[in-house]
Amino acid sequence: MKKRLFSLIAMAAFFTVFGCSDTKMPANDKTTESASQSIESTKTITLANGAKVTWIQDNQGEKLMPRSLFSDASDSLFNSLNMPDGIPASVSTFLLQVDGKNILFDAGLGAFGGQMMNRIAALGINPDNISLIYLTHFHVDHIAGLVTKDSAGKDVKVFNNAGIYAGKVEYDAWMNDIPKNDLQKMVMALYKDSLHLFTFGDSLPHGVLALDAVGHTPGHTAFQFSNLLVIGDLMHGYALQKNHPEINSNYDMDKEKSIESRKRLMQYARDNKLTMAGMHLPPPGFAE
Repeated sequence: MKKRLFSLIAMAAFFTVFGCSDTKMPANDKTTESASQSIESTKTITLANGAKVTWIQDNQGEKLMPRSLFSDASDSLFNSLNMPDGIPASVSTFLLQVDGKNILFDAGLGAFGGQMMNRIAALGINPDNISLIYLTHFHVDHIAGLVTKDSAGKDVKVFNNAGIYAGKVEYDAWMNDIPKNDLQKMVMALYKDSLHLFTFGDSLPHGVLALDAVGHTPGHTAFQFSNLLVIGDLMHGYALQKNHPEINSNYDMDKEKSIESRKRLMQYARDNKLTMAGMHLPPPGFAE
């Protein structure tokens, strides 16, 4: 119990320092993981073009988003969900395997509770096997997994062979305008020689398309590949927001733009029969 308490305190301190409320652990967030839950922490699907994509649960145990996260929702609307303990969610990353390459969408929590490295190791993949990483945005639970400490306590890269793709709008905002950006600056500096900045509408390596999903953060990006749409943090409470896209989470930095992006991309997914992959969708991370 003392060890777990120390871990939670350390995580909270880290998130306070780096100013990413996205990754603060709700008071009612359940973190106990059973053996069966561990086994069910990945799921692989085959896309229309034959490529495979694997959902990777980065958090331990069950994650519930509390009612307090959705200030835009009325009590009557939230109560209608019949989820008094919170809305089922996750912290997730996704592994795309195509053309003999291993590609990650986001890098998760890393040393601060992240389980991604254990999950990909179980799939027979090590960090040096990752060729590309596409970042939806720069919040801690999406980029902390890019770095670790060496034996001397120095910050070093986890993915030595990976090209990092990030939106220019997102990069510029965190480097210049958003406070409490020490982690973001450190990570980007470590990967400066393998960093590629893109703009919305760009076609990226292996046919991945970068789409405007602005609102959650200034350069929040969705990615389309075949019939897959990686939506990042478009939704934090799927059970609520799937039918009420006008409801934001308190983490959304620009609520008006977040609503517009959520409505537009959800309709885009419906119109094009895309499978959505979301970093906070409930297990197993996919939704039609």
